[in-house]
Amino acid sequence: MLDIKLIREKPDFVRQRLAARGAGDEAKIDDLLKLDEQRRKILAEVETLKAQRNRVSKEIGALMGQKKAAEAEAKKAETRNLGDKIAALDQEAVQTHAARDALMLQLPNLPHESVKVGRTADDNPIIRTFGEKATFAFKPKSHIELCESLKLVDFARATKLSGSGFILYTNWGARLERALIQFLLDLHVQAHGYTEMSPPFMVGPQCLEGVGQFPKFRDQYYGVAEGDDQQKLGKLYLIPTAETPVANIHREEILAEKQLPVRYCAYTPCFRGEAGAAGVGTRGMIRVHQFDKVELIKIVKPENGYDELEKMVADAEKVLQLLSLHYRVLLLCTGDMGFGSAKTYDLEVWAPGQGSYLEVSSCSNCEDFQARRMNLRFKAESGENKFPHILNGSGTALARLFVALVETYQQTDGSVLIPEPLQPYLKTDQIRP
Repeated sequence: MLDIKLIREKPDFVRQRLAARGAGDEAKIDDLLKLDEQRRKILAEVETLKAQRNRVSKEIGALMGQKKAAEAEAKKAETRNLGDKIAALDQEAVQTHAARDALMLQLPNLPHESVKVGRTADDNPIIRTFGEKATFAFKPKSHIELCESLKLVDFARATKLSGSGFILYTNWGARLERALIQFLLDLHVQAHGYTEMSPPFMVGPQCLEGVGQFPKFRDQYYGVAEGDDQQKLGKLYLIPTAETPVANIHREEILAEKQLPVRYCAYTPCFRGEAGAAGVGTRGMIRVHQFDKVELIKIVKPENGYDELEKMVADAEKVLQLLSLHYRVLLLCTGDMGFGSAKTYDLEVWAPGQGSYLEVSSCSNCEDFQARRMNLRFKAESGENKFPHILNGSGTALARLFVALVETYQQTDGSVLIPEPLQPYLKTDQIRP
């Protein structure tokens, strides 16, 4: 969440940065400041009443020593009355604090000053490109045609099993998916210095709140119940990305400064309820309810946050470079950024059969926004407890990478070549009809 001290001291700045997102969240600042001021007034009044009660309590002792029982009893009644007022104000302070924090949780992060002001994805500037679009002496097939002809994916039976928006990898398709996962993990661990983690695929709602996915996107994720026990529904959720559990690993901890930077990577399936409107992108592998992803997480000192973001983007780009896939890097504008992000780069790979770019990685610096929500701090050498920057990035998402790979490396005879870095994992250089 945002720093309440910053909102108090620079409300106009906060309004201006929120307005750049174009979602109208700046209108909530007045209500937030009113609740914050109300809470602070209540707390000040409580302190005044407590001081008054302490003074009266001392007077009672003096009166008792002077054997002025009647006056002492009157003072006791006064202290009881003061105690009742304090208890009522304490309860009011708790309620006001809860209302303020609930409103704070609804506010997105402030865009970094280097982020372009814009409204939609059309306003995202292209930062750089790599390679050239693949050319063919024939009309390139879509991944759907290739997967069906090579029996890489059984779309019909996946629908029979789970409904639309799910994938059943088969034979070489399953092996290619597994090879990609292993290739990505090996690359990020061995070449890029990340520590591999294997987190739970279900987490409590506090983890989704910690990374900013709750409360705003509560309707987009899958709640889990034990059997048909509806009372337990919502105590656990299927993870929408490995970011959710991995970024929360150190929640409510105080790390030593020497422990930073922390760099984790993890493979998990990802479960999302928002797979697009019916009939729009629901056939194939572009928008699905479940997909695989290798995620990158960094916890770093604030002064290193943006250098580490550039390194993370380079780590994700290395995947596409090694596979010789044409891609472009975009800087998301203020209106297209995620809720918790201060700055985000997207990597979009070219898919010839689609005739379009597909997002396969999104790398963000959330600054201290997530750290505040999960109360993750580090103790600086000065002894001060500080909030670190938390970064996340796809390294990369697999379904769309799978699509781009088979569409890019398709051959005239319907086969698909395997890029050299993947050949040791698959033990073949080509998948044939």
